[in-house]
Amino acid sequence: MTGTAPARFTLDPAFTVGDVDPRLFGSFVEHLGRCVYTGIHEPGHPAADDAGLRTDVLALVRELGVTVIRYPGGNFVSNHRWEDGVGPVDSRPRRLDLAWRTTETNRFGLAEYMEFLRRIGPQAEPMMAVNLGTRGVTEALQLQEYANHPGGTELSDRRAAHGDKDPYGIRLWCLGNEMDGPWQTGHKTAEEYGRLAAETARAMRQMDRDVQLVACGSSSRAMPTFGTWEATVLAETYDLVDYVSLHAYYEERDGDRDSFLASAVDMESFIEEVVATCDHVGARLKSPKKLRLSFDEWNVWYLSRYQQQAEAEPLDWPEAPRLLEDVYSVTDAVVFGSLLIALLRHADRVAVACLAQLVNVIAPIMTEPGGPAWRQTTFHPFAQASRYGRGRVLDVRVESPTYETRKYGTVPLLHATAVRADDGTVTVFAVNRDRTAPLPLDVTLHGLGAAEVLEHTALADPDPEARNTRDEPERVTPHAVDGTRVEDGVLRAVLEPMSWNVIRLGAR
Repeated sequence: MTGTAPARFTLDPAFTVGDVDPRLFGSFVEHLGRCVYTGIHEPGHPAADDAGLRTDVLALVRELGVTVIRYPGGNFVSNHRWEDGVGPVDSRPRRLDLAWRTTETNRFGLAEYMEFLRRIGPQAEPMMAVNLGTRGVTEALQLQEYANHPGGTELSDRRAAHGDKDPYGIRLWCLGNEMDGPWQTGHKTAEEYGRLAAETARAMRQMDRDVQLVACGSSSRAMPTFGTWEATVLAETYDLVDYVSLHAYYEERDGDRDSFLASAVDMESFIEEVVATCDHVGARLKSPKKLRLSFDEWNVWYLSRYQQQAEAEPLDWPEAPRLLEDVYSVTDAVVFGSLLIALLRHADRVAVACLAQLVNVIAPIMTEPGGPAWRQTTFHPFAQASRYGRGRVLDVRVESPTYETRKYGTVPLLHATAVRADDGTVTVFAVNRDRTAPLPLDVTLHGLGAAEVLEHTALADPDPEARNTRDEPERVTPHAVDGTRVEDGVLRAVLEPMSWNVIRLGAR
């Protein structure tokens, strides 16, 4: 790779993509590995509060800026009985979790999840998944009534007897999870799932017309049924749901780092193809509605490592084992930042997004039982995007030097977007995909007044494998970049090799 010529684009507040929905900065807690137990919930830990929640983790979740948390799965939900996780903890049953071949104690359930959200603060909203694998309409309605009905019925009074007199007020619901995947307990054909999702949606709206519902899209763009699945499911559910889901994970394979750095090319294509399918179904149905997307699982995940391990040594039903605890490098963090840019660039249609997952399991936050919690490299791009990516996304059309990749062909070295906040501050998020050379950047500023650079930080490191660990928790953090300036209405910067950049502009 070489990138001597500058990359360029123009910013003008008259040309925008759309407003950022705060739910774009969501995350995901599943009963998988140590995400829950010894992750967010560890009674007896020195930092545990009276609810058994780790206050050191709560502080990091607040710093991360998470706005919505999807729960309880994921694959876990498709064999889950919600009522196992309510009521007195000592009376809750132990169950086999078929998704991950572990034993679920149910010590943490619905009430504990809602208390976790309360202790994060009002910025954290619930996103509840219902089991449409081994269960159906009746159980979804029972969960909805238990969670949301004010009182005077057996289920709502049961919630009050369990200690929560006030309803939980859960607005956002997922109608199952990855129902096209053969790995999913109770997986279904598109016709079977579309019918069940429609029946569930109608029934849930009979209880509360204002619920917001997510239909399952394909488990990934690589599924053989991708596209036809969405079209078939939405033909049944289009006017009954608010969102359709997307899931995508990326990893470096076969040493092909150049393609890995371009992973967002695939993510943007995935989004645009699902949008096209949604709009095609809407046109066929002559519906004025524009369906929005819930990208409710996304991350860098070294899935192939897990698959090889699971085949060689299947788990024998342990409790909360160490599973999927990827330790992320600075390279992973740069790709992760590029995925955030892809989501922001489609803010007109992507309304919800959930980083999978929140703690320990392919997560930005790591913990040790009885020990510390720390930030992974990927923590920093997410926290910065959540903090500065609120407002209106500006239309960014990049002119950039390019490089060749094995998977995606010719790809721009620069991946970028920009967000204008209500106070007029503009934040440019930019990734330089060049692994060895800095990339000059010129941004022409139109209609933004006399702007000045408030801050330019970069996440980069001479060692592309640098990681944050228990022993070195601050090995990789954003650092200040000098020399970035505005001259004659042009922002001029130099992006370090293989870097995630945040450039904030304010009125002079």
